[in-house]
Amino acid sequence: MEELWQALGKAVELLVTFDAEVMEASGRSLAIAATSCSITAFICLPLGSLIHFSRFRGKRLLLNIIQTFYGIPTVAIGLMVFVLFSSSGPLGGLDLMFTPAVMVIGQVILVTPLMLGLTISALNGVDKAITETAVSLGASRFQAAIITLKHARYAVLTAVIMGFSRAFAEVGLALMVGGNIKGATRTLTTAISLETSKGDIELALALGIVLILIALIISLTLNRLQQR
Repeated sequence: MEELWQALGKAVELLVTFDAEVMEASGRSLAIAATSCSITAFICLPLGSLIHFSRFRGKRLLLNIIQTFYGIPTVAIGLMVFVLFSSSGPLGGLDLMFTPAVMVIGQVILVTPLMLGLTISALNGVDKAITETAVSLGASRFQAAIITLKHARYAVLTAVIMGFSRAFAEVGLALMVGGNIKGATRTLTTAISLETSKGDIELALALGIVLILIALIISLTLNRLQQR
């Protein structure tokens, strides 16, 4: 218990003094998660709408596959991305390994099933009468999709929040393809892993508290915007 209080005091100290390493890792974590989440949203919103409004054989199977990948381990995605972008991989010539760019790519792959599935669920929650009324009044399929998305905007925002949280808190992928390089690819989660392996539990706990505080602030802010 005493160690936990010491970690809490250390976390407060790191925040109040704007510790350079903590601020750098925090900023990088936020930047990578925000970038990957934005790209994923740009992909999933139209794709989710297309799947929702389309009728085709195997749609139920596709939805089941998407839901299956909700909880895919981050290390599995990390391994796949590592194989693709390593020097001997098919995309090794891009020289992206151990850079923030490949971490973003990995997080986009990781978050896509979750955000896509939740977007489709959000659209399913909208009363079909709204879409049917819009179509009967002369709206095109695209316009009907926009109207449906507008009515599902709060649930869609929840999907985006969930996607951001998944990207912000992951560690396995970041370690495998980012390499936890100080000043380049080190994030809060990889820093926690490093300090724990070094035996500096107090600093690891402090960084963990910082991570939770940042995630809480972001979640409260987004939920506040959602309520408004």
